Amino acid sequence: MANRIGLYICSGCDIGKAVDVDKLMELGSGDDKILSCKNHSSLCSPEGLNLINKDIDTEKLDSVIIAACSPRIKTNVFDFKDEILLERVNIREQVAWTQEAMHEDTLMAAEDYIRMGLEKVKSINLPEPYISENISSEILVVGGGITGITAAIEGAKAGYKVHIIEKEASLGGYSAKLHKQIPWEPPYLKLAEPVVHDKIAQIKNHKNIQVHHSTIIKSISGQPGDFKVVLQNGTCEILNIGAIVASIGWKPYDPNNLSHLGYGKFPNIKSSPEFEELVRSSEKLSLPENILFIQCAGSRDKDHLPYCSNVCCGTSLKQAQYIRELSPESSVFIIYKDIRTLGMYENFYRESQKDDRLFLTKGEIDTIEEDNNRLLVKVKDTPMGEDIGISVDMIVLATGMTPNGTEDLNLAYRQGKGLPQLKYEFSDSHFICFPYETRRTGIYAAGGLRAPMDIPSSMEDAGGAILKAIQNIESAKRGEAVHPRSGDKSYPELYLDRCTDCKRCTEECPFGSYDENEKGTPILNPNRCRRCGICVGSCPERVISFADYSINSVSAMIKSVHIPDEFEEKPRILAFVCENDAYPAFDMAANKGLKYSPFVRIIPVRCLGSVNKVWVMDALSKGYDGILQIGCKPGDDYQCHFIHGSELTETRGENIQEGLETMMLEPERIRTEFVEITDYNKIPGLIDDYVEEIELIGPNPFKDM
Repeated sequence: MANRIGLYICSGCDIGKAVDVDKLMELGSGDDKILSCKNHSSLCSPEGLNLINKDIDTEKLDSVIIAACSPRIKTNVFDFKDEILLERVNIREQVAWTQEAMHEDTLMAAEDYIRMGLEKVKSINLPEPYISENISSEILVVGGGITGITAAIEGAKAGYKVHIIEKEASLGGYSAKLHKQIPWEPPYLKLAEPVVHDKIAQIKNHKNIQVHHSTIIKSISGQPGDFKVVLQNGTCEILNIGAIVASIGWKPYDPNNLSHLGYGKFPNIKSSPEFEELVRSSEKLSLPENILFIQCAGSRDKDHLPYCSNVCCGTSLKQAQYIRELSPESSVFIIYKDIRTLGMYENFYRESQKDDRLFLTKGEIDTIEEDNNRLLVKVKDTPMGEDIGISVDMIVLATGMTPNGTEDLNLAYRQGKGLPQLKYEFSDSHFICFPYETRRTGIYAAGGLRAPMDIPSSMEDAGGAILKAIQNIESAKRGEAVHPRSGDKSYPELYLDRCTDCKRCTEECPFGSYDENEKGTPILNPNRCRRCGICVGSCPERVISFADYSINSVSAMIKSVHIPDEFEEKPRILAFVCENDAYPAFDMAANKGLKYSPFVRIIPVRCLGSVNKVWVMDALSKGYDGILQIGCKPGDDYQCHFIHGSELTETRGENIQEGLETMMLEPERIRTEFVEITDYNKIPGLIDDYVEEIELIGPNPFKDM
């Protein structure tokens, strides 16, 4: 904890015009732990930094508090010695730029924020990183398709040893089963030879790549930097692995589910993978006169796959070209909902349209019947405004992509053997900001396991995932977290003497950081932790804390704020604000010159899910009139940066309401709001509306008690 503190207050950027800085300086007097209290017109200037660094040396400071701009600003400037505990107090965006200049309420806000910073520094410690004894730099790639092969090549080129685990006897996956590949290089007009064969040739003699054919994973235990992977291939082999790329791939949607399109009923109806195999394996293939493709066969369908599988349109155009090359007299029909050939693939689509024996039309399949060994297809909702009938000899169903399961990873994790999944069974991650980062730290999803994608996209995905794996290994060597709290050296500390084995931390951690023993006592794997603090919010016994983020430190901040009595008519609202979306939105509102009530006091939290009931009860007991919790917006079109921290806040609300009832307080004294990072324009209304509601409810009866 801080024993030798330096407090530095900036008067630049309109701070000196908004508050009496001399009054703020008085907060540093009378405190024997504050050895230096100074102000400067530009703390971020060379002169200002020199002032601070000189005091660090001469006064032997162990902690520095900078009351100036947002902690999100100038992080590379305010970067002192590793042994210095740094706290940034935001009196520019949260005070000077959002409050009335030289008003007494503005000064009170600035004073409170500095008090909060002082009390926080006194109750936290400088984090000491956790570094495993046996950090490995080797990478495991699970799956030997085009994604896994590309990931291995890129990792090996970067100087890391890579192991490829493939359950089949040969590499290549589904891409090795292709006759030809959709054109993926300029000018995107002609079919290409499958690139996977060249990639396989590249890895055969690469010194940094070891391929394990016909191999399965018996178990994966441990944590990033120190995974223990047990392989089975006749005999057991144990690998010490630093990070893992899961490129397990995809499988075609089961055409047996498509009986409404005649599959299984008529022999001349095939799926697109079956037609691909037919062409690839036949040296002299005799094709019928008329062949029809049905797009979105089971895709974009609420009863099957609600999503677009990305590759089906290009695949049908490719296979239509097979037909025209192998059987120039054959005619091809494509019935589509929409043709989706993204980017430069549009060139391939336009080239295909030049073929006068290729007929494309938008429409919905009404019926498919057999007539004299031919198939009669009736199409409705066509651009002509009338139904049409087409008689053909063969139908090809353009089936979609579904991800392979991940249970075969055999993770020895309390939360399950596989990777957590989205509702469509694709690997779950923060799909907006950190798409490769699954909910199992150090295990990165790529290719068809992560989302439907074509071969070039899978290769690009492989490069991104392997770079994340490398980043994770290097972070583990330094004892640092990966995104979103990249560089954080803190990790949970457990005081198990008070643990009741309630399992809330092991169940609620989004990242599977905790295992547990037979009693249910949590066992922490520090390098799996993303430092979100959700376990802090989950624990009813205050067992879990971080060196610089704990029940006691936040409670000290809460209690340091001056609470006016009920006769002053100055309510106090405490806002727990998520550091990922809500806090930046507050900063952006300030940058736009937007104003809001001076009665709110903001405490940034790592995640809204890290808010512990103790903090809420402490605030109400202290006399705060209302509490706002503002976090990342959850849902299908947005996402909490820590997956479900925001949602946990809602589910935990019942416990908080019980506390309110015990204290005989109105439920409206607590409100939870969710914002996107771009919702800065909503911040003033959100704050002011709640302050107005609290003023109508009246003062907290616990004031002055």
